[in-house]
Amino acid sequence: MNQIVLATRAKTHYSEQEAAEELGLSVQDFRTLIRSHIVDNEEDLNKVAMAMFHPSDLLVLKLLGVSRSAGA
Repeated sequence: MNQIVLATRAKTHYSEQEAAEELGLSVQDFRTLIRSHIVDNEEDLNKVAMAMFHPSDLLVLKLLGVSRSAGA
C-alpha cells in the first residue's frame, strides 16, 4: 500500500510558492493542479497567488496530484 507523506513544519498557512515547494512542484505545475481541480475560470486562477493554503489543503492537493498522475 502506498503511503502519502506530507511533511509539515508546524505551519498553519502556506503561500502559493510555499505550497508548491511543500508538494514538490513548480509554481506552474501547482497552478495547473489548481486549475484542473479547484478554480472554475482563469479569473479565479489569478487569485491563487494571493490565497493562503492550510495543511489540510495541501493534503487534498497532494492526493489529487497523486490520483492525477496515476490516471495519466
